[in-house]
Amino acid sequence: MEDTIPSLRVARSRKLPPRAVPIVFAFFMSAIMAFLMCCVIVGVNTGIDAGYPGRVLGTYVLAMPVAFLCVLAVRPFVLKLVGAVCRVSG
Repeated sequence: MEDTIPSLRVARSRKLPPRAVPIVFAFFMSAIMAFLMCCVIVGVNTGIDAGYPGRVLGTYVLAMPVAFLCVLAVRPFVLKLVGAVCRVSG
C-alpha cells in the first residue's frame, strides 16, 4: 500500500489547473469530432478501401487544428446560446 501512495500524489500533481478546462475541453472535443467527421466524409467521398485509413489521417492533419480554433472561437457564442435556452442552477 505504501508504494501506491506516492504514485497517486505524482499523478494528481500532473493535472492541469482549473483555468485550463476550457482549452482542454476544446482540444478533446475538436480532436474527437474532427476525427469522426473525417472518417465519415472521406468514406462518403472516396469509399472505404485499403487506402482509407491513410486518407482519413491525411485529412485529419488539416481538420484537427481548424476544428480546435473554431471551437475556441465559437465558445463564447455557444455559451450565450446555452444561457438563453437553459436555466442556470443556483
